[in-house]
Amino acid sequence: MFLKKGSKLYSILKFKCPKCHEGDFFTEKGGFKLKDVTKIHDNCPNCNFKYMMEPSFFYGAMYVAYTLSVGISILTFLITNLIFNFELLESFLAIILILIGSTPFSLRLSRIIWINIFVAYKDKKK
Repeated sequence: MFLKKGSKLYSILKFKCPKCHEGDFFTEKGGFKLKDVTKIHDNCPNCNFKYMMEPSFFYGAMYVAYTLSVGISILTFLITNLIFNFELLESFLAIILILIGSTPFSLRLSRIIWINIFVAYKDKKK
């Protein structure tokens, strides 16, 4: 329902071009190569949409990454404190470990969310 082509969620969760929802956004599929974790194609391999619309376009993704990090931190704190009854120091250590572990995914997610804020899906059929 929500993961149909044409929805922002489809482009974000599948890391696809925000314009055509066909081409890959990142050069590396898995994101496990840390040096290439945020490398994107210059243009969409499918529709040739230019991803870097202006110089420094993805600086705004830092705000999205910050928001994701705060959300992850709050969620981790609540889970460790309310469910597992961790002490305060143990909760903070868990937050630090989870933030370090989720950084590559968070960086990728923040970039695709940021570009999806500004670019709308355009169906080829119309």
